[in-house]
Amino acid sequence: MSNLFVGIDVSKDSFSATGLDSKGNVCFSLSAPMDRNGFSELMKAITSNCKDLCNVIAAMESTGCYHINLFSYLSSKDINTVVINPLLISNFAKLSLRKAKTDRKDSLTIARFILAHKDSIEQFSISQDTKDFRDIARERESISHLIASTKNEIKRILQTTFPELESLCNVFTTTMLLFLKEFPSARFIKATDAKVIA
Repeated sequence: MSNLFVGIDVSKDSFSATGLDSKGNVCFSLSAPMDRNGFSELMKAITSNCKDLCNVIAAMESTGCYHINLFSYLSSKDINTVVINPLLISNFAKLSLRKAKTDRKDSLTIARFILAHKDSIEQFSISQDTKDFRDIARERESISHLIASTKNEIKRILQTTFPELESLCNVFTTTMLLFLKEFPSARFIKATDAKVIA
Protein backbone atom coordinates (compact mmCIF):
# COMPACT_ATOMS: atom_id res chain seq x y z
CA MET A 1 0.00 0.00 0.00
CA SER A 2 1.62 3.24 -1.17
CA ASN A 3 1.69 6.13 1.26
CA LEU A 4 4.01 8.56 -0.57
CA PHE A 5 3.09 9.77 -4.05
CA VAL A 6 5.82 11.64 -5.91
CA GLY A 7 5.01 13.66 -9.02
CA ILE A 8 8.01 14.70 -11.11
CA ASP A 9 8.08 17.29 -13.87
CA VAL A 10 11.14 16.82 -16.07
CA SER A 11 12.86 19.23 -18.42
CA LYS A 12 16.20 19.04 -20.23
CA ASP A 13 18.40 20.48 -17.48
CA SER A 14 16.28 20.26 -14.32
CA PHE A 15 13.26 18.70 -12.70
CA SER A 16 10.78 19.55 -9.99
CA ALA A 17 9.19 17.08 -7.63
CA THR A 18 6.29 17.15 -5.19
CA GLY A 19 5.52 14.45 -2.63
CA LEU A 20 2.04 13.88 -1.24
CA ASP A 21 0.94 11.65 1.61
CA SER A 22 -2.08 9.36 1.32
CA LYS A 23 -4.38 12.23 2.42
CA GLY A 24 -3.09 14.58 -0.27
CA ASN A 25 -0.98 16.74 2.04
CA VAL A 26 2.27 18.08 0.57
CA CYS A 27 5.26 16.39 2.24
CA PHE A 28 7.94 18.08 0.16
CA SER A 29 8.44 20.20 -2.92
CA LEU A 30 11.79 20.78 -4.61
CA SER A 31 13.54 21.73 -7.81
CA ALA A 32 16.92 20.26 -8.68
CA PRO A 33 19.37 19.89 -11.58
CA MET A 34 19.07 16.89 -13.86
CA ASP A 35 22.23 15.21 -12.58
CA ARG A 36 23.36 12.84 -9.86
CA ASN A 37 23.37 15.59 -7.23
CA GLY A 38 19.78 16.46 -8.09
CA PHE A 39 18.79 12.80 -8.04
CA SER A 40 20.41 12.39 -4.60
CA GLU A 41 18.52 15.43 -3.33
CA LEU A 42 15.25 13.86 -4.48
CA MET A 43 16.19 10.55 -2.89
CA LYS A 44 16.92 12.29 0.41
CA ALA A 45 13.49 13.97 0.33
CA ILE A 46 11.79 10.65 -0.41
CA THR A 47 13.57 8.67 2.33
CA SER A 48 12.95 11.48 4.83
CA ASN A 49 9.22 11.07 4.30
CA CYS A 50 8.95 7.31 3.79
CA LYS A 51 11.43 4.83 5.22
CA ASP A 52 10.07 1.84 3.28
CA LEU A 53 10.63 2.50 -0.43
CA CYS A 54 8.09 -0.21 -1.27
CA ASN A 55 5.45 2.28 -0.13
CA VAL A 56 6.53 4.95 -2.62
CA ILE A 57 5.14 5.46 -6.10
CA ALA A 58 6.72 8.03 -8.40
CA ALA A 59 5.45 9.22 -11.75
CA MET A 60 6.67 11.47 -14.53
CA GLU A 61 5.42 12.42 -17.93
CA SER A 62 6.99 10.92 -21.02
CA THR A 63 9.40 13.60 -22.31
CA GLY A 64 11.17 12.04 -25.27
CA CYS A 65 14.58 11.15 -23.85
CA TYR A 66 14.88 13.63 -20.97
CA HIS A 67 13.14 11.51 -18.34
CA ILE A 68 15.09 8.28 -18.96
CA ASN A 69 18.06 8.92 -16.63
CA LEU A 70 15.87 9.87 -13.68
CA PHE A 71 13.48 7.00 -14.40
CA SER A 72 16.40 4.55 -14.45
CA TYR A 73 17.86 6.00 -11.24
CA LEU A 74 14.61 5.69 -9.26
CA SER A 75 13.91 2.21 -10.66
CA SER A 76 17.41 1.10 -9.61
CA LYS A 77 16.52 2.19 -6.05
CA ASP A 78 13.49 -0.17 -6.16
CA ILE A 79 11.02 2.71 -6.24
CA ASN A 80 7.88 1.90 -8.20
CA THR A 81 8.27 4.47 -10.99
CA VAL A 82 5.87 4.92 -13.87
CA VAL A 83 5.88 7.03 -17.02
CA ILE A 84 2.53 8.62 -17.85
CA ASN A 85 1.17 9.85 -21.17
CA PRO A 86 1.26 13.69 -20.98
CA LEU A 87 -2.24 13.87 -22.47
CA LEU A 88 -3.66 12.11 -19.40
CA ILE A 89 -1.99 14.63 -17.09
CA SER A 90 -3.18 17.52 -19.26
CA ASN A 91 -6.78 16.29 -19.16
CA PHE A 92 -6.55 15.75 -15.40
CA ALA A 93 -5.16 19.29 -14.94
CA LYS A 94 -8.13 20.77 -16.81
CA LEU A 95 -10.36 19.57 -13.99
CA SER A 96 -8.49 21.93 -11.66
CA LEU A 97 -9.87 25.44 -11.21
CA ARG A 98 -6.35 26.85 -10.96
CA LYS A 99 -4.83 27.30 -14.40
CA ALA A 100 -1.43 28.76 -13.46
CA LYS A 101 1.40 26.86 -15.12
CA THR A 102 4.68 26.43 -13.28
CA ASP A 103 6.98 23.42 -13.01
CA ARG A 104 6.12 22.94 -9.33
CA LYS A 105 2.43 23.14 -10.19
CA ASP A 106 2.97 20.48 -12.87
CA SER A 107 4.74 18.16 -10.42
CA LEU A 108 1.89 18.70 -7.95
CA THR A 109 -0.65 17.85 -10.67
CA ILE A 110 1.24 14.64 -11.49
CA ALA A 111 1.36 13.72 -7.78
CA ARG A 112 -2.38 14.35 -7.45
CA PHE A 113 -3.01 12.26 -10.56
CA ILE A 114 -1.23 9.20 -9.17
CA LEU A 115 -2.92 9.67 -5.77
CA ALA A 116 -6.33 9.79 -7.47
CA HIS A 117 -5.54 6.68 -9.54
CA LYS A 118 -3.40 4.83 -6.99
CA ASP A 119 -5.35 1.57 -7.35
CA SER A 120 -5.07 1.48 -11.13
CA ILE A 121 -1.96 3.52 -11.90
CA GLU A 122 -0.21 0.67 -13.70
CA GLN A 123 -2.82 0.72 -16.48
CA PHE A 124 -1.94 4.37 -17.18
CA SER A 125 1.79 3.80 -17.30
CA ILE A 126 3.81 3.48 -20.46
CA SER A 127 6.18 0.53 -20.42
CA GLN A 128 9.74 1.87 -20.69
CA ASP A 129 10.53 -0.84 -23.24
CA THR A 130 7.52 0.21 -25.29
CA LYS A 131 8.54 3.85 -24.95
CA ASP A 132 12.09 3.05 -26.03
CA PHE A 133 10.81 1.18 -29.09
CA ARG A 134 8.56 4.12 -29.98
CA ASP A 135 11.48 6.52 -29.68
CA ILE A 136 13.65 4.24 -31.83
CA ALA A 137 10.87 3.97 -34.44
CA ARG A 138 10.47 7.76 -34.52
CA GLU A 139 14.25 8.23 -34.81
CA ARG A 140 14.39 5.67 -37.63
CA GLU A 141 11.61 7.47 -39.47
CA SER A 142 13.37 10.81 -38.99
CA ILE A 143 16.66 9.40 -40.32
CA SER A 144 14.84 7.82 -43.30
CA HIS A 145 13.38 11.22 -44.19
CA LEU A 146 16.81 12.82 -43.82
CA ILE A 147 18.40 10.20 -46.11
CA ALA A 148 15.67 10.69 -48.73
CA SER A 149 16.09 14.46 -48.54
CA THR A 150 19.87 14.16 -48.91
CA LYS A 151 19.51 11.85 -51.93
CA ASN A 152 17.15 14.33 -53.60
CA GLU A 153 19.64 17.13 -52.96
CA ILE A 154 22.47 15.06 -54.46
CA LYS A 155 20.37 14.35 -57.55
CA ARG A 156 19.49 18.03 -57.88
CA ILE A 157 23.14 19.07 -57.73
CA LEU A 158 24.18 16.34 -60.19
CA GLN A 159 21.63 17.60 -62.70
CA THR A 160 23.75 20.74 -62.89
CA THR A 161 27.29 19.45 -62.44
CA PHE A 162 27.14 15.96 -63.96
CA PRO A 163 23.78 15.48 -65.79
CA GLU A 164 24.74 12.34 -67.76
CA LEU A 165 25.96 10.35 -64.74
CA GLU A 166 22.56 9.33 -63.38
CA SER A 167 21.62 7.67 -66.69
CA LEU A 168 24.87 5.66 -66.68
CA CYS A 169 24.81 4.17 -63.17
CA ASN A 170 23.30 4.12 -59.70
CA VAL A 171 24.94 7.13 -58.06
CA PHE A 172 24.16 5.89 -54.55
CA THR A 173 26.39 2.82 -54.49
CA THR A 174 29.38 3.04 -52.14
CA THR A 175 31.78 3.07 -55.10
CA MET A 176 29.99 5.90 -56.90
CA LEU A 177 29.64 8.00 -53.76
CA LEU A 178 33.39 7.65 -53.14
CA PHE A 179 33.98 8.45 -56.82
CA LEU A 180 31.85 11.62 -56.59
CA LYS A 181 33.67 12.66 -53.44
CA GLU A 182 36.91 12.75 -55.47
CA PHE A 183 35.39 13.90 -58.77
CA PRO A 184 32.22 15.92 -58.08
CA SER A 185 31.67 17.04 -61.69
CA ALA A 186 32.38 16.13 -65.30
CA ARG A 187 34.84 19.03 -65.41
CA PHE A 188 36.98 17.39 -62.68
CA ILE A 189 37.08 14.10 -64.60
CA LYS A 190 37.98 15.83 -67.85
CA ALA A 191 40.91 17.56 -66.15
CA THR A 192 42.19 14.35 -64.51
CA ASP A 193 44.48 11.71 -65.97
CA ALA A 194 42.67 8.44 -66.81
CA LYS A 195 45.15 6.44 -64.73
CA VAL A 196 44.30 8.50 -61.65
CA ILE A 197 40.60 7.88 -62.25
CA ALA A 198 41.23 4.14 -62.67
